[in-house]
Amino acid sequence: MTSEWRTIRAADFIDFNPRLSLKKGDIATKVAMDKLKPFTKKIPETEKAEFNGGAKFCNGDTVMARITPCLENGKTAYVDMLDDGEIGFGSTEFIVMRAKTGISDPQFVYYTAINPVFRNVAIKSMVGSSGRQRVQQSVLEELELSVPDLDEQRRIGDFLARIDEKIALNDRINDNLLAQAQTLYKQFFPYGVQDDLPDGWRIGTVGEIIEIHDSKRIPLSGADRTKMEKKIYPYYGAASLMDFVDNYIFDGKYLLLGEDGTVVDDAGYPILQYVWGQFWVNNHAHILTGRLGYDVESLYMLFKQTPVKSIVTGAVQPKISQANLRSVQVVIPPEHNLREYNDLVEPLFSLFRANEEECKTFTALRDMLLPKLMSGEIDVSAVQL
Repeated sequence: MTSEWRTIRAADFIDFNPRLSLKKGDIATKVAMDKLKPFTKKIPETEKAEFNGGAKFCNGDTVMARITPCLENGKTAYVDMLDDGEIGFGSTEFIVMRAKTGISDPQFVYYTAINPVFRNVAIKSMVGSSGRQRVQQSVLEELELSVPDLDEQRRIGDFLARIDEKIALNDRINDNLLAQAQTLYKQFFPYGVQDDLPDGWRIGTVGEIIEIHDSKRIPLSGADRTKMEKKIYPYYGAASLMDFVDNYIFDGKYLLLGEDGTVVDDAGYPILQYVWGQFWVNNHAHILTGRLGYDVESLYMLFKQTPVKSIVTGAVQPKISQANLRSVQVVIPPEHNLREYNDLVEPLFSLFRANEEECKTFTALRDMLLPKLMSGEIDVSAVQL
């Protein structure tokens, strides 16, 4: 570690929950917690909404979830999508962190927040009832950080930001690929269950076109996962990637549909994850493949336009049961139409998977370099992308 590095109290380096002014009733840009992607810097989606409370932020700020399991699931993001001078707001469960002028760099503050050293302290500080535990901000404020001078902070932040920009670019390309696949699906299959159908088309149920592989699921506790050393296989929950584990129970392409917890989005459509390779799934997601001409990709596109809010049960813990999922009415087209669509979109999904694999490589590179760069173990000038 070079002599330019020093130890500083986090509250002297980061402005926690800085004061900003928004009046109740103002229409402003809102970032909902469920719109943040796990372990992703960019905020993918916002909305205009009436401000009635919540965390306030502006460009250059970092927002970090303070509640379980959102923090553990990597819901920390960098705000850069607002207009100049604009103030946005979001969940009351965000901690907002801002660089101090002349002391800290905004990008460096973000990478401090996702550094395992900082994250682990935040997670271990959580208190409260089970399922509603929250970070103790006071513990973070007293944490001692090792930081370089401002110029070196900027160099480190810029270097790591270049990796994240490559990830964000692939994400944007993949969003476009999915939009193309969905547009084609609507052109190939334009009929709803209330429409008059052509010959060979019929009304059926989801149960006819899916295979459910839930019986192969094996629950893993957080304690079990913590003990694992070689954590290389994705571990998925109802709505997102949650962790990595040392073994797998599925190998291939599957569609995950949230079973309980987070099961529908704001518009009532199911929470879906298109996954492939070797992985583990917990007990909170249905694991699906297709039948009668539906492959995983066409099943994915069907569910993206099939509202399921009416089959959700449970006021406290929303749930989509297997029986209710099977009962949903859908239009079932002839198998040859599905085969034609599947063949047409396979190149789109092949590129999608390749881009996602590249993102995983970039993410692994960033996660390997980040703690070493942020501690001074590696000099950023010695690393080339």
